Amino acid sequence: MMSDSLALSVQGVGKCYRLKRGGQASTTMAEALIQKVRGTGDSGYDEYWALRNVSFDVRAGEVVGLIGRNGAGKSTMLKLLSRITQPTEGTMKLYGRIGSLLEVGTGFHPELTGRENIYLNGAILGMRRHEIDTHFDNIVQFAGVERFLETPVKRYSSGMYVRLAFAVAAHLNPEILVVDEVLAVGDADFQRKCLDKMQDVANQGRTVLFVSHNMAVLQMLCTRGILLQNGTVGLDGTIEETVGAYLRSVERNAGTDVRLRTDRKGLGDVKLISVDAETTGEFPSKTLAVGDGARFTFELDNMAHGLNVLFTLYDHHGQVVTGFDSGMSGADDRRGFSTGSIFTCDVSTIHLVPGRYRMNVQISSSIGVQDHLEGALIIDVESGELSGRAVTPERSRGVLALPHAWTTPGE
Repeated sequence: MMSDSLALSVQGVGKCYRLKRGGQASTTMAEALIQKVRGTGDSGYDEYWALRNVSFDVRAGEVVGLIGRNGAGKSTMLKLLSRITQPTEGTMKLYGRIGSLLEVGTGFHPELTGRENIYLNGAILGMRRHEIDTHFDNIVQFAGVERFLETPVKRYSSGMYVRLAFAVAAHLNPEILVVDEVLAVGDADFQRKCLDKMQDVANQGRTVLFVSHNMAVLQMLCTRGILLQNGTVGLDGTIEETVGAYLRSVERNAGTDVRLRTDRKGLGDVKLISVDAETTGEFPSKTLAVGDGARFTFELDNMAHGLNVLFTLYDHHGQVVTGFDSGMSGADDRRGFSTGSIFTCDVSTIHLVPGRYRMNVQISSSIGVQDHLEGALIIDVESGELSGRAVTPERSRGVLALPHAWTTPGE
């Protein structure tokens, strides 16, 4: 139920960060003061505008998806709305209490217990103790942390942390709920619970702003989308229009040499420098077809301890088709060890129906995500044969062609 009243208004908002230039910035307080007096204090810095001239209104009861590639400004926008940081320019007006779930750890004190953090977050939201008491049992039940309520949250797993943080943000009756894609940390069952809860919040006439790279979830939950491109609003329209524009931009970007891509996330100690797909067999080909075997090759710029490669395939609607993770392989999934810094993944049979697929690649180490690229590779699968049966676009449904056998009545 959508109201005519505004939930928030963003007008001409920009956020500028000052980035150090290598070797030129002041390293001591004394140097900084001298540069300030001489008027040279900015000489060691470059300006980086994460957002520039962003304007949009959101009405009460709207469910809006913020969409964009890595570095487009989505998370910065949510931090501004959540008052974690202040805009460099422009104005923002919020008409109601806001509940935020951004990156893991935001708003929690690691030394306090789960119980204490529930009350701390409620107080930050401006709630009185008796209001928090009313919702306390529902929060704990939703998060599933009953046994760990008196444990400091610094001992929680990332999944427990996120479950409790989301439960607090969603149950303490904010008029505006802001959620980043941190939900990806939880398991599938918890993600479904979160999506159901966000839908309940929206049905109660409250406002939801949601950031996610999962286009299927965005289209299921949201009615409107705002596409951010290089820190500005590229499109503000229906969720279908916005998702379509985003997917087209990702596909265009996939044609850029991986080494030159700047829209990547991660710690950056290890980076993907090439990705390739070809058929296996005596005469490898870059043209994949249903029923072929395939080899996916990932080259990194260097190696580090405990590296894993995760790649996910998406269909043309932006829905996840399947994923492969070198860190979650069984004994029969490993063929041995390669030299250098190249990972390969062999798939015995392509079960994808003919069509175009997008690959996202993530490189992780023991200390976190090193590199993440959306649309690292575009794969076209052509018609082929599976178990003696022709698989063509005209005779295909969905995204998977599975081997099967029929038993039918005799004559």
